[in-house]
Amino acid sequence: MFEARHRTISHSGVSLHSQPSMNSLLRIRRWPFPSALTSASRRRLSSSTVTCRTEDGSPVESPSFVHPWAVVHPNALIGEGVSIGPFCTVGSTAKLGNGCQLHPGSHVFGDTVIGERCVLMAGAVVGEDLPGRTVLGANNTVGHHSVIGVKCQDLKYKSGEECFLEIGDNNEIREHTSIHRSSKSDNQTVIGHNNLIMGSCHIAHDCNIGNHNIFANNTLLAGHVVVGDYAHTAGAIVVHQFCHIGSFSFVGGGSVVSQDVPKYTMVAGERAELRGLNLEGLRRRGFSVTEIKSLKAAYRKLFMPVAANAMGFEERLAILDQDEELSKVPAVHSMVQSLRDSFLENRRGICKFRQWSGS
Repeated sequence: MFEARHRTISHSGVSLHSQPSMNSLLRIRRWPFPSALTSASRRRLSSSTVTCRTEDGSPVESPSFVHPWAVVHPNALIGEGVSIGPFCTVGSTAKLGNGCQLHPGSHVFGDTVIGERCVLMAGAVVGEDLPGRTVLGANNTVGHHSVIGVKCQDLKYKSGEECFLEIGDNNEIREHTSIHRSSKSDNQTVIGHNNLIMGSCHIAHDCNIGNHNIFANNTLLAGHVVVGDYAHTAGAIVVHQFCHIGSFSFVGGGSVVSQDVPKYTMVAGERAELRGLNLEGLRRRGFSVTEIKSLKAAYRKLFMPVAANAMGFEERLAILDQDEELSKVPAVHSMVQSLRDSFLENRRGICKFRQWSGS
């Protein structure tokens, strides 16, 4: 049970336990957020700050600020320089790294580890009182009213089973986003480093997200989706469970992705179809003119064969493997391997593509 500290706090000579006048209430409402408070105000208001402790239980001298209207369990581990605003909750097994900021009304529950210099905006919820753990690395921002590290929406999840979420460093998770823990104890939901996850996105249980990805607003990923690195989704897209989104790929706005998106490619459509290579993305990521030219040639051989010479897709892959020039280009080899992996057992194949006719 959290131990709330009930104190009578005076502001401009008015006790909050008395019946203040309207002018007094207006003055109270104009209190600044803790990060903007003067040093004197911090010292006056932080007299009820919890004792900050290291993991071995030893207390540390810390200038951390805990607003009197926050509820922080005495067993919580609070680093140095932490700022906890009013109406926040920090549970008994939570760990906050140095320099974290909890804006008003944000909450940290369960066995949750938040790395250094993370920011929880107003209304954000991280963790839940479930078996398992939620881990955030350093320099992450969790947007307004986002919900991170809670129970998955999977009926196969068994109550009491451990579930996990691990998020890397330098991720920006914008407002109203939901990211769920894994559905089983032998798996975990993973998000890498340096991702931008825009507002109202959803990342379901057991997803595995790489690094440097950009998910535009309302990107919805079902369970077990795998996303590589430097992928980019436009707004309002849906991805079927167990699909793979290849590295350096692009998914057009409003797409429904029900099969894998191959590496380096671009898909779009109500049932997403291949629309060519993600050329602009490749240029932005520093691919050379030679690499892009080779990828174009490989793409044409695979997906745009002349009708008279058209063969099965597997045959075209085999021929490309034997091409003395293209097979030596690492990017082409990586794309071919991505395609082959999509046809392994328990995979969903690739998004449909239209046969090209030379006539």
